[in-house]
Amino acid sequence: MSEYAIEHRTALGDKRPVISAAIALGVLPEGQVLHVLSASADGDLSGTIRASLGCDALAIRAVSPGQWFIVGNETISVSALVDIVQKLKPHAEIVDQSHGRIRISIAGSKATWVLAKGTGVDLALSSFPVGHSTTTLIGHIGAHVTRISEHEFELMVLRGFAESLWDELVELSREYR
Repeated sequence: MSEYAIEHRTALGDKRPVISAAIALGVLPEGQVLHVLSASADGDLSGTIRASLGCDALAIRAVSPGQWFIVGNETISVSALVDIVQKLKPHAEIVDQSHGRIRISIAGSKATWVLAKGTGVDLALSSFPVGHSTTTLIGHIGAHVTRISEHEFELMVLRGFAESLWDELVELSREYR
């Protein structure tokens, strides 16, 4: 046992939300992020994952063929995590990424415009509908983007890049504040 106590510090704890009539930028809770890795890239396991969860508080985000993120605003207990792992074991492996990923919300009538300044992904609602996810670069930072509603997106980034992405988003949204 170590003589040093681990102190959890939020990655963006000192960042204040940016809110205007056209844009709202905020830090989402550092809850749960589980990376689901299927042995096969064939088929969509999202239905199996959803049925196995038995919890409406967790959402499923597609990452790539055979990979998904399970995300939630609350941390889950070790026993709940073990239960999820056991339920999905026949289909996929789980890697807990909660400590290593940060989620940021960007919403408002100009959210798509702000993100379009930093990425080459076509974020038009007809091309990128509600519930759709992709991994892309925003500026030079790799991020996982999910459209939550018509005017709201969730950005997930590695913890070490969270502050840089936040600062980039603040700068990209400056004209709409």
